[in-house]
Amino acid sequence: MPLQNAKTLSDEYIKMKSSSKNGFIAYYRVSSVRQGESGLGLEAQREAVLRFAGKMPIRAEFTEVESGKRHINRPQLLAALGEAKLRKATLLIAKLDRLARNVHFISGLMESGVDFIALDIPHANKLTLHIMAAMAEHEREMISQRTKAGLDAAKREIKANGFRISRRSGRKYSKHGNPHWPESLARARAARTVKPTPTAVLEMIRSLRSQGKTFRDITEQLNGLELKTGSGAKWYASTVRAALLA
Repeated sequence: MPLQNAKTLSDEYIKMKSSSKNGFIAYYRVSSVRQGESGLGLEAQREAVLRFAGKMPIRAEFTEVESGKRHINRPQLLAALGEAKLRKATLLIAKLDRLARNVHFISGLMESGVDFIALDIPHANKLTLHIMAAMAEHEREMISQRTKAGLDAAKREIKANGFRISRRSGRKYSKHGNPHWPESLARARAARTVKPTPTAVLEMIRSLRSQGKTFRDITEQLNGLELKTGSGAKWYASTVRAALLA
């Protein structure tokens, strides 16, 4: 679901915004340092938060960098909740979607007693988010059970006949798993390796940044010149920021 402009939010959220006398605490979540490629990267989330907040102050910002499947270790979320409690401010969450599918996350958010607004699920309230999380967790459990049942059936068929024919590809196989896993693993590791930014490009980025250019401005200029990252990819605001921090 795309991030929403403040004008499209429900009357309830408009009311919550006007009642946030102590301002907002912003919480962002990205999957990785290359989160700009998702279309809901850090810069996009920050812009949505600023647009919604308008003239209301944002007291602090917290950014979590991790997969949406991990819910045990969220130090930035805990810090954001603590800051919101301390300042009696409203927690402004730019990208709740995947987090809302986790019962533990939603339960912790509700038990914290902190008021919050989620920009990418504009009509959500605590009850609907809890129902959403419970249904999603149930679906994950059902998928896991179906997958396990399918694997068990395939193993029994291989044990009885010595092989099994894939219903998807029509190929015959005698054991599970990817027969080319070493090659696949090598390719995956190579793809995950972040190659350094070319020196000349990095100097250009630093120069543009010193001139007051935003990450988005720099991104447009680099892509306009058809310059690539060290991995040969297009530039995004997040990769520009990562290059400066490397």
